Amino acid sequence: MTLAAPSNTPVLPALRLGRHVVQSPVVLAPMAGITNRAFRRLCREYGTAGLEAGGASGASSLYVAEMVTSRALLERSPETLRLISHDPGEHPRSVQLYSVDPVTAGLAARMLVSEDLADHIDLNFGCPVPKVTRKGGGAALPWKTELFRGIVAAVVREASASEVPVTVKMRVGIDDEHHTYLEAGRVAEAEGAAAVALHGRTAAQAYSGQADWEAVARLKEAVTSIPVLGNGDIWSAEDALAMVRRTGCDGVVVGRGCLGRPWLFTDLAAAFAGSPVRVRPGLREVTAVLRRHAEYLVDFYDGDELRGARDIRKHIAWYLKGFPAGSSVRSALALVDSLEALDRLIAGMDLDAPWPGAPAEGPRGRAGSPRVVALPENWLRSRELDEAQAAAVAQAELSVSGG
Repeated sequence: MTLAAPSNTPVLPALRLGRHVVQSPVVLAPMAGITNRAFRRLCREYGTAGLEAGGASGASSLYVAEMVTSRALLERSPETLRLISHDPGEHPRSVQLYSVDPVTAGLAARMLVSEDLADHIDLNFGCPVPKVTRKGGGAALPWKTELFRGIVAAVVREASASEVPVTVKMRVGIDDEHHTYLEAGRVAEAEGAAAVALHGRTAAQAYSGQADWEAVARLKEAVTSIPVLGNGDIWSAEDALAMVRRTGCDGVVVGRGCLGRPWLFTDLAAAFAGSPVRVRPGLREVTAVLRRHAEYLVDFYDGDELRGARDIRKHIAWYLKGFPAGSSVRSALALVDSLEALDRLIAGMDLDAPWPGAPAEGPRGRAGSPRVVALPENWLRSRELDEAQAAAVAQAELSVSGG
């Protein structure tokens, strides 16, 4: 694959987050069970290839590790420490923290910076999962303005001494009647956040319907001194360029669009350098990437081949989207238990199959459906916490597994 020479003028300048300069204004969204060290390595390899083809060097994009809770981090949970592990060449090292308490959040940030475990901290205020919002966490939390302010301020305070930038990722709000993003954006800006990112959906939408890019544009108008990043329905480099044109945002955050398609980061780097060329791999290259991903997962799990093979299973349908792999092969791949078994199944496929075009493009991952957001009792009655809600929030991190 050869990229065309870029135009002389990039579509967007490099993204500046504190002391870090990210050449392509693109962020890999933290996704639970997905953006571990293995997947980030793949995305980084493709992003770097696109950047180098455009004649640039440095950090191609920002690749954020999957969310960990501040409490589990402070307790030094082995799985949490695994989730925040980074490759030696990974820079900046980005960690996303989930917290519901300013004190715990601040202590977790202090640990990350004092022990040199991260170069960038992202704060999660966008998770729509019921077990999180039911306790007042994630996308529910910005409704309580002072609690939100306290968490952002505490993390910024602890991180700033080591010049580690702090960013905030959030949603439009809880539902259409309870938007929080404009006020939250202004609060984050005032408290010293280095950037804010907005997923243009409410918690009630989950991943259904369409992302509201106009909300990103409104946030960009409201927050003027730090970068504003747009997230939601970016399935291709063309979508990323369209979001920038329509909203004026300073960069994009890509989540589900890169599932089974880490080469999207080559496309994005090329697009933001002004190049029209995109990666269109045939099945032989796609299965080679799938195999490499599985190998990286085995390394991530300290050589545990069975665990790595089990982890790759959920990626297989995304990698093969649109290809004529056959139901029996797909079913067998979904039960793969070793690298040898994976090799055997790949060898039996028609590896000369070309890129299928439209069937492989577009949305991927589960969209879900709109729902009533699970919240603590009387959560929407006031923007301030009452005693019962404070007790519920105190238990919120206990309900979040996987770090």
